[in-house]
Amino acid sequence: MKGKISNYRRGVHTEYTNQYVVAVDGVSDRQMAEGIIGKRVVWKTSSGKEIVGKVSKAHGNGGAVLARFEKGLPGQAVGTEVDIS
Repeated sequence: MKGKISNYRRGVHTEYTNQYVVAVDGVSDRQMAEGIIGKRVVWKTSSGKEIVGKVSKAHGNGGAVLARFEKGLPGQAVGTEVDIS
């Protein structure tokens, strides 16, 4: 399953740089998004390095999910694809 990193999880004054909002292909509502909680999220660099995270919860009613990574991803990761398995 593929997804696209939309943005950091953020508030008015704070940005959580190890938590990302991910729009998942083929997931269109909250119920479907809750079905992939706990799955593994992998972001790959251009050199082949993999950074692994985990889907932690649904984000909103449009099918987006919140993915948490052990360490944050670089800023260039926003707008790129991730693999969800």
